[in-house]
Amino acid sequence: MKGLFKLFALSVFAVLALAVPAMAQDGGGTSYAIPGALGAGLCCIGGGLGIGKLAAAGLESIARQPEVTGPVQTYMIITAALIEGFVFFALYICMSQNPYCG
Repeated sequence: MKGLFKLFALSVFAVLALAVPAMAQDGGGTSYAIPGALGAGLCCIGGGLGIGKLAAAGLESIARQPEVTGPVQTYMIITAALIEGFVFFALYICMSQNPYCG
């Protein structure tokens, strides 16, 4: 919990430190890049945590009952693909808000 708070505080500090140079640019177009980049970062963090928790639970269940290895691996692969699909969709949505990403 303590490490998560430190990560959050560092993230807030980084956003505040980068906000002034980004807003000082000519044209004002860079202000749209910051929320998209933060959203993309949150998508990747969430997807990584989800797949990590999925793998931990799957390996623990395989360790407890080795005879169910096949079905558990199949369900893990299907669920990981669904998580990755959601993350790619969320990244597309975040980056489509950015005028520099097309």
